[in-house]
Amino acid sequence: MDITGEYRIAAPRERVWAALNDPEMLKACIPGCEELTQVSPSEVNARVVAKVGPVRAAFDTKLQLTNLKPPVSYTLVGESKSGAAGFGRGTANVALEADGDATILRYTADFQVGGKLAQVGARLVSGVTRKTADDFFSAFCTRLDSGAQKVVPVEDSAPQRAGSARWLYAGVAAVIVIALLAWWLGMR
Repeated sequence: MDITGEYRIAAPRERVWAALNDPEMLKACIPGCEELTQVSPSEVNARVVAKVGPVRAAFDTKLQLTNLKPPVSYTLVGESKSGAAGFGRGTANVALEADGDATILRYTADFQVGGKLAQVGARLVSGVTRKTADDFFSAFCTRLDSGAQKVVPVEDSAPQRAGSARWLYAGVAAVIVIALLAWWLGMR
């Protein structure tokens, strides 16, 4: 599943890059993040707890930072596992573009899930993943700039279908997004 997003932050690109490398900032923005440990300059481990319906599971995540171009962009490659609950794998490309005194943050990610996570269904997983990514980036951007704005593409501005609210609470794909974001944000 492909996920994209874009935010405008009233802060210089170097400040946004530094915040993306501040473990305390990242941990505060990642729902359910219990632990975020930098293993090396290009590797981080995280433990994220998520509730999936009536089941609560802890996901151990390993992330690696590649294609590092400070303060412009990088790629995250990660894997998250939780025993019987399943696993997730994915990549995320993050780019920061200077826009005068502001910064445009763009992300594109691709994820695959397996185990019980995959049994939930692609539409549900896709909806939850998009919502979780938006929630994380919204929290991150708001901590840097209380007036940060999500840039909404024309095709995403249409009203959501009825019943999509249940996607917000499933939390299935959130674990994967959170894990990859933890790595992305935790690395320098």
